[in-house]
Amino acid sequence: MTDENTFYSAAPLAVADRVPVLVWGTGNMGRASIRAVLAHPGLELAGVVVHTAAKVGVDAGELAGAGASTGVRATTDVESALALVAGRGAVVYAASGDIRPDDAAADVCRALARGAAVVTPALYALYDPASAPAELVGPIRAAAAEGGSALFVSGIDPGWGNDVLPLLLSGLAGTVDEVRCQEIFDYSAYDQPDAVRTLVGMGEPMAYEPPMVAPGVPTMVWGGQVRLLARGLGVELDEVRETLERRALDADVHNAMGTFAAGTQGALRFEVQGIVGGQPRIVVEHVTRIGPDVAPDWPRPADGADGAHRVVIEGRPRLSVTIEAEDEGGNRAAGGNATAAVRLVNAIPWLRAQSPGIYDALDVPLSPAAGRLGRSS
Repeated sequence: MTDENTFYSAAPLAVADRVPVLVWGTGNMGRASIRAVLAHPGLELAGVVVHTAAKVGVDAGELAGAGASTGVRATTDVESALALVAGRGAVVYAASGDIRPDDAAADVCRALARGAAVVTPALYALYDPASAPAELVGPIRAAAAEGGSALFVSGIDPGWGNDVLPLLLSGLAGTVDEVRCQEIFDYSAYDQPDAVRTLVGMGEPMAYEPPMVAPGVPTMVWGGQVRLLARGLGVELDEVRETLERRALDADVHNAMGTFAAGTQGALRFEVQGIVGGQPRIVVEHVTRIGPDVAPDWPRPADGADGAHRVVIEGRPRLSVTIEAEDEGGNRAAGGNATAAVRLVNAIPWLRAQSPGIYDALDVPLSPAAGRLGRSS
């Protein structure tokens, strides 16, 4: 992280000086992004792009559960929406890139070329631009140069939990033997049945290979964060490795997504390890369950609730910090999404002031909540 810019703040701006922001996508991240833009005194919600006809014309406040009307209506007209922020604003690209990475990259290039700064969690390879493939980086840098714009990619697990927080904590340790970043979640409260069943494999036969943990996929998604941490810690990685454990359900589990039958997958645990000197020194770990009683010997949130993010620095002194975020009625998954979205949205004023290019979590400072104390969206 840059020294003088580790923390960045700005005084609240007059309405005319606020940065206009387009939120593209209204799923889990998009809803939280809309609320974050509405709460930020330096930003103005200019538009919302949706992908389903049923949402067209719906007020952004209603889509986001913000509790108030905004006067901004959702649209599927991308070109008209981009015109609202071209050359002077920003885009929060919250549409999924999981199964459409090429389309997501094309959308981001389109926004950058129009002169809008872009923040997004969708392009996993760009969590560490230094190791990203040239065929992805080249067109994006060209679009940023064309539009005079900048890009920041962060937000998975939820971004800060695998970059800025562990690096901050490492500065409090005299010696560091291992940096471990954990996401520990019970997915029974995660209302995304297709992702939970098909991508993660919950409720599928143990012979089923969940796409999210197929060989090479965890490294593709989370390897950039491991490499970025290595850069921040000043070490060279020998390699990046993966580990995987899966557990079957002993009994049926019932929740809002339906029944998860005994004998099918009920939990998985994987690690993406940065190897230094033959040892795993930087580890991103996921522990995922479909019910609180599954895999009881695996790590759990300290308070026994359905989810948490934890960073552990093994060294002297040993440090452990757990973040328990809640949103949308006390939902921990929604809380994690909200923190990821807010990190991205808060970066927009800083990003608008930068030279064209691609920026990462070592570049982009944390932004204290200047002008937001006691302020509700």
